[in-house]
Amino acid sequence: MFRYARPAYRSLTRQLSTKQTTGLFGIPAHPDPLPALQQTYKQTLNMLGSVPSNSVYRQSVEASIAHKLGVIESAKGDVVAVENQLDEGQIEQVLMAAEDELNLVGKMIEWKPWEPLAEKPPVGQWEYFKE
Repeated sequence: MFRYARPAYRSLTRQLSTKQTTGLFGIPAHPDPLPALQQTYKQTLNMLGSVPSNSVYRQSVEASIAHKLGVIESAKGDVVAVENQLDEGQIEQVLMAAEDELNLVGKMIEWKPWEPLAEKPPVGQWEYFKE
């Protein structure tokens, strides 16, 4: 008897545990944020394949995303645990930041900041704190 009621119970608890609002103006609550976040991170990693592997940008973004994906997988679907471990605000804000990073990867591929400068910088341009 309980075996047949289990799917209905899971569906009901998922509906009850889904938040209705973020409480932040202009940011609606996402109905299922963790799969969307994972998908965005995986798309970002795929796009990073176009960036040279010795690029500091690629290395730092890959390390950051690997950490975040590990947090998501270890939380086993618990959104609150992911929010607490990442400590980057609500999950919708984390998703927005992930989408921004995905867009930035496209811009970085276009800009190619890892290539040498077209013109040599003026002498002393990168020296800020000389005694």
